[in-house]
Amino acid sequence: MSRMKQKYNDIVPALREECGIENPMQTPKLEKIVISVGAGEEGKDSKLIANMVDTISLIAGQKAVVVNAKKSVAGFKAREGAPSGIRVTLRGENMYNFFDKLVSIALPRVKDFRGTPRKGFDGRGNYNFGLQEQLMFPEVEFDNIIKTHGMNITIVTSTESDKEGFALLEKLGMPFAKGRN
Repeated sequence: MSRMKQKYNDIVPALREECGIENPMQTPKLEKIVISVGAGEEGKDSKLIANMVDTISLIAGQKAVVVNAKKSVAGFKAREGAPSGIRVTLRGENMYNFFDKLVSIALPRVKDFRGTPRKGFDGRGNYNFGLQEQLMFPEVEFDNIIKTHGMNITIVTSTESDKEGFALLEKLGMPFAKGRN
């Protein structure tokens, strides 16, 4: 069992008490983590896309897939079937391992890091935030990167309220910024 899964099992009683949950099956838990990268102009270069897929796969510990555009949009210079991004969905043990690495290793390595914004919740208990570059992860070697890119991370929880989602992530060790925003 991963360290983060064990931590979740340890915080369940306190989480149920804080949220006023009587039924143990309603206790908030992590369902999945989605890491996505928009290709943008880099979508035209297959070498760059392959490098981005390799980097995200290395970070996630699971093979990332290329997402192709479903429609052509002239304003975005997107062609149907052309690569528009990279995505990987983590569940189970891989999800807990990635979350542990994100919270305990990667985020503390960000220069001038003051915490993740509190306003990233979507109204249904899920949390979204972005990272500026992939170099904060220890697996990534600078020499193997063609071009630095950011990524969006979505943490999907089983709860329907932002308050319970925030309590879950805070107890799991997510470093939220101090203050109101």
